[in-house]
Amino acid sequence: MTDTLTTASNTAGIAQERRVLTAIPGPKSLALQERRLAVVPVGVSSALPVFIERAHGAIVVDVDGNQFIDLGAGIGVMTIGHTDDAVIAAAAAQLGEFTHVMFTITPYEGYVRVAELLAEHTPGDFAKKTVLLNSGAEAVENAVKIARKYTGRTGVAVLDHAYHGRTNLTMAMTYKAMPYKLGFGPFAGEVHHAPNSYPFRDGLSGADAAARTIAYLEKAVGASDLACLVAEPIQGEGGFVVPADGYLPALQEWCTANGIVFIADEIQSGMARTGAYFASEHFGVVPDMVLSAKGIAGGLPIAGVTGRAEIMDASHPGGLGGTFAGNPVAAAAAIAVFDSIESRGLLAEAARIEGVLRPALLALQRKYDVIGDVRGIGAMLAIELVRPGTTDPNPAAVSAITAYAAQHGVLLLSAGTWGNVIRFLPSLAIGDTMLAEAIGVLDEAFASL
Repeated sequence: MTDTLTTASNTAGIAQERRVLTAIPGPKSLALQERRLAVVPVGVSSALPVFIERAHGAIVVDVDGNQFIDLGAGIGVMTIGHTDDAVIAAAAAQLGEFTHVMFTITPYEGYVRVAELLAEHTPGDFAKKTVLLNSGAEAVENAVKIARKYTGRTGVAVLDHAYHGRTNLTMAMTYKAMPYKLGFGPFAGEVHHAPNSYPFRDGLSGADAAARTIAYLEKAVGASDLACLVAEPIQGEGGFVVPADGYLPALQEWCTANGIVFIADEIQSGMARTGAYFASEHFGVVPDMVLSAKGIAGGLPIAGVTGRAEIMDASHPGGLGGTFAGNPVAAAAAIAVFDSIESRGLLAEAARIEGVLRPALLALQRKYDVIGDVRGIGAMLAIELVRPGTTDPNPAAVSAITAYAAQHGVLLLSAGTWGNVIRFLPSLAIGDTMLAEAIGVLDEAFASL
């Protein structure tokens, strides 16, 4: 894929190239940061106080004119690229028709079409239904609510290192205390954290890791008390942890045998990010429910819970929904995203990105012994940084690397329970040349350590 993009929008002038014109952050960003500090709580922090003015493809432009190669894509939201033409056109057309009527009062076709597309593209050939919502955390909350209604049970199982959101229930489900939940309790009850599969750190086979997870849940909780098990096929904020082969199928088999709803949280890993519509496909699992958000609508807020029809229909009429849930403009954008994935062959683009990025990261690992692990699938890759010669986490190195990269026009995201992971979530619109340039900056950053 080339690094040249065309667009009919006012972002047409954004060349797909890195440009650093000022210190980072520049003077206009610093001025905006002063205004921000006066009116925005410190709890709403930013990894980099650079204020973005425009974006297109894989490039974001700040108010000082600096152009950054964006390897985070809004934490996986801008999967098909910033200001994608099809998304803008679909959203603009819907804006001219109506922006809100509330689906639970007077419905509209866009909501139905998104549900049809999710039924078609999520794993499994059984009858499925979808409720649309506003955010990933809201999708998690509703999935748990539906599973509890369907099973008549209350217990919720999650895995260590997981991230599921910042609401009261999802904070209880999220593993990492700081910064997501420290001091915000008490949290919702009946949430049980079980050990996960983390090959770099536990060295266990998928079968052995699953046996450990299941043994914990059976002994500490009791299978008959569990409504659902919620798992990210590839953990996001936890550090892009890819489970060992056989781990997820064993969990699903155990859930099915015990009447437990198996829920795949694909909020970060879904929608073409890994070279499949949903990462579950790579592991041979067919979840009872799949959760979508982030990349589903090209930057507009929408989320979905898609599940077996008999599970989704367990709720009584009026039990599901929300004022802005399935907003018509966001639904139009989501339809455009599905169409673009098909018409532009974007699943193959994720595989292309992995074909460029993984070998480059492995080469860096051979060169720098601070890189303990390279992992991920498709355009969802990560490196875990350690103290050389050990598996001890090295968050200081991550901070130094991401800071260096930002100063040189490359935006990187950190992750991991210990803050020692750098994750790569580039837009599928990024070209090979730009990826190579970003890797060059990363190489310089490691050398600077």
